[in-house]
Amino acid sequence: MKIIIGADHGGFQLKEELIKILNNFHVQVIDVGAFEYNGSDDYPDFAIAVAKMISNKEGDKGIIICGSGVGASVAANKIKGVRAAVCHDTYSAKQGVEHDDLNVLCLGGRIIGIEVAKELLSAFINAKYSGEERHDRRLKKVLELEK
Repeated sequence: MKIIIGADHGGFQLKEELIKILNNFHVQVIDVGAFEYNGSDDYPDFAIAVAKMISNKEGDKGIIICGSGVGASVAANKIKGVRAAVCHDTYSAKQGVEHDDLNVLCLGGRIIGIEVAKELLSAFINAKYSGEERHDRRLKKVLELEK
């Protein structure tokens, strides 16, 4: 599995820690930045970089971290084929993939700590879309909005 990850200054420290943890999941990690802390960088730059790679099928799942996760989610969802959500609990991170085919996890670097982030990573990465008829029917309605 290939994971694309990016963060602005609000998520930079958490991103650096999560990359180390992701290596324990035996996944390929592609870091799109920020590569150094810059207090004046902008979350859309990193959110769009991750989202475009997911949209172009250059990665299986994406992770974007900003201060709250909200801005990253809003920006990423502007890109066709991306289903991004802020998840700060394991139920949402897992269920979002299983029921809604969530492909980008957005986290708030100022909201959650590393232990919760570890649990979220595990839930998100290990979850698989169910493909159940009711979930497919609902997902098709969402995808229709992109046309």
